[in-house]
Amino acid sequence: MEKSLKYILPESELPKKWYNIQADLPGEIPPPFNPAKGQPSTPEELLAIFPKDLIMQEVSRERWIEIPDEVYEIYKIWRPAPLIRARRLEKALNTPAKIFYKYEGVSPAGSHKPNTAIPQAYYNKINGINNLATETGAGQWGSSLALAGTFFDMNITVFMVKISYDQKPFRKTMMQLWGATIHPSPSEITNYGKAILKEIPDTPGSLGIAISEAIEMAVTHENTNYALGSVLNHVLLHQTIIGLECKKQFEALNIYPDIIIGCVGGGSNFAGIAFPFIQDKINKIKKTEIIAVEPFSCPTITRGKYAYDYGDTAKMTPAIKMHTLGHSFIPAAIHAGGLRYHGMAPLVSYVKELGLINAVAYHQIPVFEAGALFAKTEGIIPAPESTHAIRCAIDKAIECKNKNEEKIILFNLSGHGHFDMVSYEKYMNGLLTNYELPQEAINKALEELPEVKL
Repeated sequence: MEKSLKYILPESELPKKWYNIQADLPGEIPPPFNPAKGQPSTPEELLAIFPKDLIMQEVSRERWIEIPDEVYEIYKIWRPAPLIRARRLEKALNTPAKIFYKYEGVSPAGSHKPNTAIPQAYYNKINGINNLATETGAGQWGSSLALAGTFFDMNITVFMVKISYDQKPFRKTMMQLWGATIHPSPSEITNYGKAILKEIPDTPGSLGIAISEAIEMAVTHENTNYALGSVLNHVLLHQTIIGLECKKQFEALNIYPDIIIGCVGGGSNFAGIAFPFIQDKINKIKKTEIIAVEPFSCPTITRGKYAYDYGDTAKMTPAIKMHTLGHSFIPAAIHAGGLRYHGMAPLVSYVKELGLINAVAYHQIPVFEAGALFAKTEGIIPAPESTHAIRCAIDKAIECKNKNEEKIILFNLSGHGHFDMVSYEKYMNGLLTNYELPQEAINKALEELPEVKL
C-alpha cells in the first residue's frame, strides 16, 4: 500500500451477505408506534406500502442476511468500491495522520444510494409490484431508484424537494433519462402537496413533505409501493456492504482505522460504513472513535430530542423513536439537500444513545472550504453532503498534527458533486451564507411530537 494510493478489493471477495447490527445491540430498539391505535405498530400494517421481504428485514435480528443473486450481479457493475489513501490531502495538511476514504461515487448514479435502491426494486418486483413512489432531497436517492427501475422494468415516480429541484436541474435530467417521472415537492398532484402550497406558497419544501406525498401516491394508486432511501432498518442493512468491504480492505493492508467519519441526514451512508466497525466496538475488539457529521442548520442528533416522532410531515407514517427536530420542522435551504431531514434513523439514534458514536455539526461555508481543498488535492469534486465528512476528517488530521499522533482516519465519500456546480459556483463567488438556527424554531416544532405511552 505504501506504493499505491488505491486499494480495490478483488471481485471474488465482494461480500455476499449484509450485516444486521440488531443482532449485536444490547436490548432492542424501541418499536414503531401507531398513535391512532395507541399501541406498537405491527409488521402487517406496513404491507400496504412495503413488500413482505423488506418488512422481514426491518424486524429481523438475524446477524447475516444473504444478498440475492440478482442483486449481487448488479452490484458487480461498480462494486467493490475503491478504498483510497488521500496522500495529497495529508501533504497539504502536513499531518502525520493517514487519511483514507471509501469512494462511493463510482456507482452509475454517482453515490452510495444504489446499494439499497437495487434490492428494494428487486424485492418489490418479485412480489408483483411494478410501480414505486419515493421522495428525494439532493436527487441522489431519486436517481438511484430511477436506475433500479430501469434494471427491473419498473415505473418510478419521484417527489423532489423543491429547493433541490431548482438547484440541481441535471439531477432531474438524469432521472428522466432512466425513465422516472419527477415532481417538485410540494406539488399540485397530491392532496397534501396542495394543502402545503396553499398554506406556505413560497416554501422550499422538505424531505418530510416529500415523503408524505410519496406515501399518499402509494396508498392511493394500485400496484404501487413506497421506497425510502434512508432511515429505516432495511435501508441501513443494505448499505453495510460499504463497511464490510472496508473491513476486508483494511485487513489486506494489515491496519485498522482509529477514527471513522460519515455525514448524516437520515443515516444510511453513515450506518453503511460505521455499523460493521461498531460490531467490533460492541464486542470490545476495538475502541474506534466513530463520528456522525451533520449540518448546523439541521442538527438532528446534536440538538434534536430523542423521542417518538413521525417520519413525515403529514403524519402518515408510524411514530418511531429517533433523534428529531420535529416533523413540522423545515430546514434552511442549504445546498446539502440530502441532509435536510428532521429525523435520524432509529438505529443510528440508538447507537448514539448507547455512546457508541459521537456527533458534530458544521456550518455550510467551512464544509465547502473542505470540499474545495479536497478537490484541489485529490481531484474529486465531492457532493455537498460528503463535504461534511471531509471537514471533520480534516479537523481530526489537524488535531493529529498538533498532538503529533499518527492515527488512521477513514471517511465515507458518499458521492461526487458533478451535479452540484451551482453550489460550488456560489461558494467561489462568496455567495454562500451560514444559517443560524434559533432554539425557538426547534422548540416550536418539538411541541407537536405525538404522545406515546408504551
